[in-house]
Amino acid sequence: MGQTQQTGSCEEIDVKALQDMYKKFVLECPSGVLFLHEFKRFFGVDPTGEASDYAESMFRAFDKNGDNTIDFLEFVAALNLVFRGDLEHKLRWSFKVYDKDGNGYVDRNELRSIIDSIYRIKKCSKKDMSETQLSVDEVVERILDAVDFDRDGHITLEEFIRGAQEDPWVLNMLRLDMNPAGWVLENRRKSAHF
Repeated sequence: MGQTQQTGSCEEIDVKALQDMYKKFVLECPSGVLFLHEFKRFFGVDPTGEASDYAESMFRAFDKNGDNTIDFLEFVAALNLVFRGDLEHKLRWSFKVYDKDGNGYVDRNELRSIIDSIYRIKKCSKKDMSETQLSVDEVVERILDAVDFDRDGHITLEEFIRGAQEDPWVLNMLRLDMNPAGWVLENRRKSAHF
């Protein structure tokens, strides 16, 4: 019998799903760590498919110690943040996904890369695209205009958080990337069928 646990954000943590994930983690990674190619295989992501760039960004955000591997504790810590974290913590995690090179700020190319990946994933999965009436470049420009307060062409963590908290449209656009739990669980279910 599966157990679920309610969190403050009304998301449910399914204990059985976590146990299944751990079993799959240990089965596929007896060494106890996931490398990028294993991470993609773990979630059924085609290495060259639409979700590949997004998966790589998620991998970097999960890899807390920067050793290019994810151990199960890093994996669970990231999922716990996604399920239970407050908005600021989720935005901090999301910033790491956007900051692809880890230099402490998001530039136009990084922002465009993630937004483009998200658009491609949504298009392939036939998700609601009502917000995507704007082109990727239009979304990038609008986010930069709203969030890059000092107009230096870079978004710092502080600007990222402040901009998302002050502008509902920006928050909504950044939330495209703020639900990795749904993406993880959706892709875990897909990979279970193969």
